Amino acid sequence: MSSMWTQLGPALWPAFWLTIQLTLWSALGSMVLGTILAAMRVSPVSVLRWFATTYITILRNTPLTLVILFCSFGLYQNLGLALASRDSATFLVDNNFRLAILGFIAYTSAFVAESLRSGINTVDFGQAEAARSLGLTFNQTFGKIVFPQALRAAIVPLGNTLIALTKNTTIASVIGVAEASLLMKSTIEMHASQLFIIFFIFALGFIILTLPMGLGLGKLSEKLAVQK
Repeated sequence: MSSMWTQLGPALWPAFWLTIQLTLWSALGSMVLGTILAAMRVSPVSVLRWFATTYITILRNTPLTLVILFCSFGLYQNLGLALASRDSATFLVDNNFRLAILGFIAYTSAFVAESLRSGINTVDFGQAEAARSLGLTFNQTFGKIVFPQALRAAIVPLGNTLIALTKNTTIASVIGVAEASLLMKSTIEMHASQLFIIFFIFALGFIILTLPMGLGLGKLSEKLAVQK
Protein backbone atom coordinates (compact mmCIF):
# COMPACT_ATOMS: atom_id res chain seq x y z
CA MET A 1 0.00 0.00 0.00
CA SER A 2 2.75 2.45 0.95
CA SER A 3 4.72 1.78 -2.25
CA MET A 4 1.58 2.26 -4.33
CA TRP A 5 0.79 5.55 -2.63
CA THR A 6 4.40 6.69 -3.01
CA GLN A 7 4.00 6.34 -6.76
CA LEU A 8 0.40 7.55 -6.97
CA GLY A 9 0.27 10.38 -4.45
CA PRO A 10 2.50 13.02 -6.10
CA ALA A 11 0.98 12.36 -9.56
CA LEU A 12 -2.69 12.36 -8.50
CA TRP A 13 -3.35 16.11 -8.43
CA PRO A 14 -1.47 16.88 -11.71
CA ALA A 15 -3.46 14.15 -13.47
CA PHE A 16 -6.82 15.44 -12.21
CA TRP A 17 -5.75 19.02 -12.90
CA LEU A 18 -5.21 18.00 -16.53
CA THR A 19 -8.67 16.41 -16.52
CA ILE A 20 -10.13 19.67 -15.21
CA GLN A 21 -8.33 21.66 -17.92
CA LEU A 22 -9.60 19.30 -20.61
CA THR A 23 -13.12 19.72 -19.28
CA LEU A 24 -13.02 23.51 -18.99
CA TRP A 25 -11.51 24.25 -22.41
CA SER A 26 -13.67 21.65 -24.12
CA ALA A 27 -16.81 22.93 -22.39
CA LEU A 28 -16.13 26.53 -23.46
CA GLY A 29 -15.43 25.54 -27.05
CA SER A 30 -18.42 23.21 -27.17
CA MET A 31 -20.71 25.93 -25.87
CA VAL A 32 -19.57 28.35 -28.58
CA LEU A 33 -19.78 25.84 -31.43
CA GLY A 34 -22.96 24.27 -30.05
CA THR A 35 -24.68 27.67 -29.94
CA ILE A 36 -23.69 28.32 -33.55
CA LEU A 37 -25.00 24.90 -34.59
CA ALA A 38 -28.26 25.44 -32.70
CA ALA A 39 -28.75 28.78 -34.44
CA MET A 40 -28.07 27.12 -37.79
CA ARG A 41 -30.63 24.41 -36.99
CA VAL A 42 -33.40 27.01 -36.69
CA SER A 43 -32.03 29.34 -39.36
CA PRO A 44 -34.30 30.35 -42.28
CA VAL A 45 -31.45 29.40 -44.64
CA SER A 46 -31.99 25.80 -45.76
CA VAL A 47 -28.29 25.14 -46.49
CA LEU A 48 -27.33 26.10 -42.92
CA ARG A 49 -30.09 23.91 -41.50
CA TRP A 50 -28.92 20.99 -43.64
CA PHE A 51 -25.27 21.43 -42.64
CA ALA A 52 -26.04 21.66 -38.92
CA THR A 53 -28.42 18.69 -39.02
CA THR A 54 -25.89 16.57 -40.92
CA TYR A 55 -23.03 17.53 -38.60
CA ILE A 56 -25.02 16.83 -35.45
CA THR A 57 -26.36 13.52 -36.74
CA ILE A 58 -22.94 12.26 -37.77
CA LEU A 59 -21.09 13.34 -34.62
CA ARG A 60 -23.77 12.10 -32.22
CA ASN A 61 -23.65 8.66 -33.83
CA THR A 62 -19.85 8.41 -34.01
CA PRO A 63 -17.96 6.86 -31.05
CA LEU A 64 -15.91 9.50 -29.26
CA THR A 65 -12.84 7.27 -29.36
CA LEU A 66 -12.91 7.39 -33.16
CA VAL A 67 -13.20 11.18 -33.09
CA ILE A 68 -10.16 11.50 -30.81
CA LEU A 69 -8.15 9.02 -32.88
CA PHE A 70 -9.10 10.87 -36.07
CA CYS A 71 -7.78 14.12 -34.59
CA SER A 72 -4.48 12.44 -33.72
CA PHE A 73 -3.89 10.14 -36.68
CA GLY A 74 -5.97 11.87 -39.32
CA LEU A 75 -5.37 15.55 -38.66
CA TYR A 76 -1.88 15.42 -37.20
CA GLN A 77 -0.07 12.38 -38.56
CA ASN A 78 -1.67 12.32 -42.03
CA LEU A 79 -2.53 15.97 -42.68
CA GLY A 80 0.25 17.48 -40.58
CA LEU A 81 -2.00 19.70 -38.45
CA ALA A 82 0.05 20.87 -35.47
CA LEU A 83 -1.53 22.87 -32.65
CA ALA A 84 1.73 23.54 -30.84
CA SER A 85 5.17 24.81 -31.77
CA ARG A 86 7.30 22.03 -33.25
CA ASP A 87 10.38 23.66 -31.72
CA SER A 88 9.01 23.27 -28.20
CA ALA A 89 10.49 20.61 -25.94
CA THR A 90 6.95 19.68 -24.93
CA PHE A 91 5.56 19.63 -28.48
CA LEU A 92 4.03 16.15 -28.38
CA VAL A 93 2.44 16.67 -24.97
CA ASP A 94 0.99 20.07 -25.89
CA ASN A 95 -0.12 18.96 -29.33
CA ASN A 96 -1.89 15.83 -28.06
CA PHE A 97 -3.58 17.86 -25.34
CA ARG A 98 -4.92 20.39 -27.87
CA LEU A 99 -5.91 17.71 -30.37
CA ALA A 100 -7.88 16.01 -27.60
CA ILE A 101 -9.66 19.29 -26.82
CA LEU A 102 -10.44 19.74 -30.53
CA GLY A 103 -11.97 16.27 -30.62
CA PHE A 104 -14.02 16.85 -27.48
CA ILE A 105 -15.32 20.16 -28.85
CA ALA A 106 -16.27 18.62 -32.19
CA TYR A 107 -18.12 15.79 -30.45
CA THR A 108 -19.69 17.53 -27.47
CA SER A 109 -20.91 20.56 -29.45
CA ALA A 110 -23.41 18.29 -31.21
CA PHE A 111 -24.98 17.41 -27.85
CA VAL A 112 -24.87 21.04 -26.72
CA ALA A 113 -26.70 22.05 -29.89
CA GLU A 114 -29.43 19.49 -29.28
CA SER A 115 -29.77 20.58 -25.66
CA LEU A 116 -30.16 24.20 -26.78
CA ARG A 117 -32.63 23.18 -29.48
CA SER A 118 -34.76 21.50 -26.83
CA GLY A 119 -34.68 24.81 -24.97
CA ILE A 120 -35.58 26.72 -28.13
CA ASN A 121 -38.64 24.51 -28.56
CA THR A 122 -39.94 25.73 -25.19
CA VAL A 123 -39.96 29.37 -26.35
CA ASP A 124 -43.36 30.49 -27.60
CA PHE A 125 -43.23 30.75 -31.39
CA GLY A 126 -45.33 33.90 -31.17
CA GLN A 127 -42.41 35.77 -29.62
CA ALA A 128 -40.27 35.20 -32.71
CA GLU A 129 -43.18 36.17 -34.94
CA ALA A 130 -43.69 39.38 -32.96
CA ALA A 131 -39.97 40.19 -33.22
CA ARG A 132 -40.03 39.73 -36.97
CA SER A 133 -43.12 41.91 -37.26
CA LEU A 134 -41.17 44.66 -35.48
CA GLY A 135 -38.44 44.41 -38.10
CA LEU A 136 -35.84 42.49 -36.10
CA THR A 137 -33.47 40.32 -38.12
CA PHE A 138 -33.00 36.60 -37.43
CA ASN A 139 -29.74 37.29 -35.58
CA GLN A 140 -31.39 39.91 -33.39
CA THR A 141 -34.40 37.70 -32.70
CA PHE A 142 -32.26 34.69 -31.86
CA GLY A 143 -29.66 36.57 -29.79
CA LYS A 144 -31.92 38.88 -27.81
CA ILE A 145 -35.20 36.98 -27.48
CA VAL A 146 -34.99 33.27 -28.23
CA PHE A 147 -31.53 32.24 -27.03
CA PRO A 148 -31.64 33.78 -23.52
CA GLN A 149 -34.91 31.97 -22.78
CA ALA A 150 -33.71 28.74 -24.42
CA LEU A 151 -30.53 28.79 -22.36
CA ARG A 152 -32.49 29.00 -19.12
CA ALA A 153 -34.70 26.11 -20.18
CA ALA A 154 -31.71 24.00 -21.25
CA ILE A 155 -29.63 24.30 -18.08
CA VAL A 156 -30.39 20.75 -16.90
CA PRO A 157 -29.56 18.99 -20.20
CA LEU A 158 -26.49 21.22 -20.59
CA GLY A 159 -25.43 20.23 -17.09
CA ASN A 160 -25.81 16.55 -17.97
CA THR A 161 -23.70 17.15 -21.07
CA LEU A 162 -21.01 18.82 -18.94
CA ILE A 163 -20.92 15.88 -16.54
CA ALA A 164 -20.71 13.47 -19.47
CA LEU A 165 -17.86 15.54 -20.93
CA THR A 166 -15.95 15.36 -17.64
CA LYS A 167 -16.18 11.57 -17.68
CA ASN A 168 -15.43 11.42 -21.41
CA THR A 169 -12.07 13.12 -20.88
CA THR A 170 -10.75 9.69 -19.88
CA ILE A 171 -10.74 8.83 -23.60
CA ALA A 172 -7.91 11.35 -24.14
CA SER A 173 -5.60 8.68 -22.76
CA VAL A 174 -5.82 6.78 -26.07
CA ILE A 175 -3.56 9.42 -27.65
CA GLY A 176 -1.25 9.66 -24.65
CA VAL A 177 -2.74 12.61 -22.76
CA ALA A 178 -1.65 12.07 -19.17
CA GLU A 179 -4.97 12.72 -17.47
CA ALA A 180 -6.47 10.76 -14.58
CA SER A 181 -7.42 7.56 -16.40
CA LEU A 182 -3.94 7.13 -17.90
CA LEU A 183 -2.43 7.45 -14.42
CA MET A 184 -4.95 4.88 -13.16
CA LYS A 185 -3.96 2.41 -15.91
CA SER A 186 -0.25 2.79 -15.22
CA THR A 187 -0.80 2.43 -11.46
CA ILE A 188 -2.85 -0.74 -11.96
CA GLU A 189 -0.08 -2.20 -14.11
CA MET A 190 2.41 -1.65 -11.30
CA HIS A 191 0.13 -2.59 -8.39
CA ALA A 192 -2.47 -5.03 -9.78
CA SER A 193 -3.02 -6.58 -6.34
CA GLN A 194 -4.51 -3.29 -5.10
CA LEU A 195 -6.92 -2.94 -8.00
CA PHE A 196 -10.04 -2.13 -5.95
CA ILE A 197 -8.29 0.52 -3.88
CA ILE A 198 -7.00 2.22 -7.04
CA PHE A 199 -10.44 2.10 -8.64
CA PHE A 200 -11.98 3.59 -5.51
CA ILE A 201 -9.47 6.46 -5.40
CA PHE A 202 -10.10 7.48 -9.01
CA ALA A 203 -13.86 6.94 -8.81
CA LEU A 204 -13.91 9.20 -5.75
CA GLY A 205 -11.91 11.80 -7.66
CA PHE A 206 -14.45 11.90 -10.48
CA ILE A 207 -17.34 12.02 -8.02
CA ILE A 208 -15.72 15.04 -6.37
CA LEU A 209 -15.50 16.70 -9.80
CA THR A 210 -18.98 15.89 -11.09
CA LEU A 211 -21.19 15.97 -7.99
CA PRO A 212 -20.84 19.74 -7.37
CA MET A 213 -21.61 20.34 -11.06
CA GLY A 214 -24.89 18.45 -10.85
CA LEU A 215 -25.94 20.04 -7.57
CA GLY A 216 -24.96 23.56 -8.64
CA LEU A 217 -26.64 23.42 -12.02
CA GLY A 218 -29.73 21.83 -10.46
CA LYS A 219 -30.02 24.72 -8.00
CA LEU A 220 -29.47 27.23 -10.81
CA SER A 221 -32.18 25.59 -12.90
CA GLU A 222 -34.65 25.75 -10.00
CA LYS A 223 -33.85 29.40 -9.37
CA LEU A 224 -34.34 30.42 -12.99
CA ALA A 225 -37.48 28.31 -13.29
CA VAL A 226 -39.06 30.25 -10.42
CA GLN A 227 -38.17 33.55 -12.07
CA LYS A 228 -39.49 32.51 -15.48
